[in-house]
Amino acid sequence: MSTTFKSIRDRTYSGVGDLIRLLPTGTVFLFQFLNPVLTNNGHCLLINKYLTGALIVICAFSCCFTCFTDSYRTRDGYVHYGVATMKGLWPDSSSKDLSSYRLRVGDFVHAFFTLIVFSVISLLDSNTVNCFYPGFGSTGKIFLMVLPPVIGVISGIVFTVFPSKRHGIGNPSENKDDNASEIEK
Repeated sequence: MSTTFKSIRDRTYSGVGDLIRLLPTGTVFLFQFLNPVLTNNGHCLLINKYLTGALIVICAFSCCFTCFTDSYRTRDGYVHYGVATMKGLWPDSSSKDLSSYRLRVGDFVHAFFTLIVFSVISLLDSNTVNCFYPGFGSTGKIFLMVLPPVIGVISGIVFTVFPSKRHGIGNPSENKDDNASEIEK
């Protein structure tokens, strides 16, 4: 196999892994599980709309928040989690410098695209569509079929070209990186 093909294949797998890591499967599962119940299978009363709206907002916040979490391993193998801030990782449970984990522009880009992908998944779900906009016509049906793949391709390209270095909650780092090897418990 040529090295160019291997490189493309490895970047593709890495991009798919980033997409899976950036859109928390637990959050999406929670939405898919609760949405039919809260929307009454698309036959909403006013209370159903409020509950579904709250579910979408909470799940969207969860998806965005996880883009700003990171973890590191100490020399003894313990994994510590925190939230990236302008100064580094918080809460800082070690006496060592964790400033290399500070916020970056890429974190906001990943959070934005994660929010877009989750919004497409949640707002174009058949139960949500039937609940919030039941009069969606045939033009809307084409929109429902075309938009998710387009957003998926665009987001996949962004996640592949600009991979995230974060290892957030539920995705601890497999290896001890340069900073982690210096950090003590």
